[in-house]
Amino acid sequence: MKKYRAAATLMIIHGGVMELAGVFLIIFTQLFSDRGIDTGKYFSFKLPYFQDNLYMMIIMGVIYGVLRLIGAIGLLKNRMWGLALSVINCVTTIILMMFLLPAGIVDGILAGSALVIILMQYFGDKKIVSEVPDRST
Repeated sequence: MKKYRAAATLMIIHGGVMELAGVFLIIFTQLFSDRGIDTGKYFSFKLPYFQDNLYMMIIMGVIYGVLRLIGAIGLLKNRMWGLALSVINCVTTIILMMFLLPAGIVDGILAGSALVIILMQYFGDKKIVSEVPDRST
């Protein structure tokens, strides 16, 4: 359970940062986009589609943050659904991180670390194949 707590803490930090940053970015874009300030100048992604839909990307980041927090809370409460949701969140983040550069680098580090810790706790010292004695003699 100790490793699950460490993974959940990483996920809470990750989700909290995503959620808070998303809320602040929504406020920032709402306040300053009407005044001619180009928000894409400060927040950029390498793919033009994401850059052109920055507002929707911010909302999706908030959704990911909330789901990550819910999974972490489930993990802390020792619930199997929390484990499943946390693994799904981590794997999805690792898959999508390359499309969300430069922010995806930090996402990948945090989600990848949490996933490794979760898998280490879940599988423990289990071996892939148990050693079978040689019966040829």
